[in-house]
Amino acid sequence: MAQQESQGPPPFHRVSNKWVFIAVAAAAFAAIVGIAFLGMAAHRFPDPKLQTAGNFVLFHAVAAVAVCALSTAAQARGTWFLTAAGLLLSGGLLFGGDIATRVMSGNRLFWMAAPLGAGLAISGWALILVGSLAVLRHKDDNKERPPV
Repeated sequence: MAQQESQGPPPFHRVSNKWVFIAVAAAAFAAIVGIAFLGMAAHRFPDPKLQTAGNFVLFHAVAAVAVCALSTAAQARGTWFLTAAGLLLSGGLLFGGDIATRVMSGNRLFWMAAPLGAGLAISGWALILVGSLAVLRHKDDNKERPPV
């Protein structure tokens, strides 16, 4: 049997800039929601839970923008970081939205919405951890990429 020659590392799968900017736009929307919650907490519904919801949404929106930047810096794991940004955003909006809905209307979004949102956010942070460690472990992820 003939031995196959090593073809080197697999080709890099570059993250499309379109998806990065879609994620950043979603993060900007989440930041607007978080600021709106904070404004309502300060002026309309003086409940500390609403302030917590606003802080949670705003914090995860800003973190998602930073993770989008990581997705362009570590192209070989870029989709991991974009997925993490999506988890941070969906988790932040779901958790914060459920808390805000409870404060403003006395109802919840749906059963277990806040715990589900928190779980999604935690999963996003875990994926950032794993992706970062994977980039550090694989030297090919740290190589300079040719422009596309």
